[in-house]
This record gives sequence, structure tokens and C-alpha cells, in this order.
Amino acid sequence: MRGLSVDIATAAERPVVDNLVQLYIHDFSELYAGTPRSDLAGDGRYVVDIPLDRWWDGMPDHVPLLLRVDGRLAGFALLNASPHGRAPVDRNIAEYFVVRKYRRAGVGTAAAHAIFDRWPGRWEAAVMRENVAARAFWERCIRSHPGTRDVVIGDSSNFTWNGAVFRWLIVPV
Repeated sequence: MRGLSVDIATAAERPVVDNLVQLYIHDFSELYAGTPRSDLAGDGRYVVDIPLDRWWDGMPDHVPLLLRVDGRLAGFALLNASPHGRAPVDRNIAEYFVVRKYRRAGVGTAAAHAIFDRWPGRWEAAVMRENVAARAFWERCIRSHPGTRDVVIGDSSNFTWNGAVFRWLIVPV
């Protein structure tokens, strides 16, 4: 996609990721209706239950990314190597967010494909059961990459995860 950049966020850009995470949690809040999860704190901000420090503590498998279109922020991705099962992965999409302005315009798919191209290998992404739109996005996105092989879509319902778990291999194209 023309004008798209996917860059590793620097330590100085951590506040940018922190701010984008607020928007991300806002989007998720509708999925938590009827529960205390994603309630606003007294200062009007969401309590972040994502352990963000891991992406800034120098852990080599934790990669914070900023997505931009023509230099303007369009979202973020947080990668790690933590699988949702016992089989190891090279990369896991821990969190992925595209601001609403850029959704349904190909930005999310193009950014994910750029990420896959940069880090070929065994991948995983987990999608919570209630997030039907994200499940459909990831299935289309993964299958449409020309280097995708061996797609497996599992379903987990236990104390650590409740939803789909996508596993696939990206080979260099």
C-alpha cells in the first residue's frame, strides 16, 4: 500500500503507543458490556491490563510497532513469541490495532503483510470469541498473504484463553 510504513517504536515513542492503547481498549469496551472490565478510572482513562513494560524492557522477542499512512499514525502492533499453547512460535501478534479512519481501506491487511514479510517463520494470533470482526479479518489477512502455508485455526476455551487461535507459517516470497 502506498504511503504505509511499519516501524519499530522507539523508547521515546512509548507515550504514543500508550495513547493508542487507550483507543484500542475503547474499541474493546463494547465487548465487555455487563462486566467491570474496561471501566474508566476516575481520571477518565482506561486501566490498561496489558503488561506494556515488557515491550520497553529490552526483551528481544517483544517488538512494538507503529503503523503510519503518509506519515500519520494509523495504529500499532505488539509482537512477542508467547504462544497460546505448547507449540513454539517465532512471532505472536499479541495486540493489533488500526484506528477506525483507516479500517476497511486495506491498511490493516497491508500492515500485517508487511510485518509478516519482515519476520517470516511460524506465527500465531489469538482472537477473543466475542470479536467476530477480528476473527474474519485475521482469517482473510492470513490466507491472502502469498507466503502463507500450513494455516491451522484452533479453538480454545480454558482459563487462559477463550476464542480462536490462528497458527501459520510465512515463507519468504
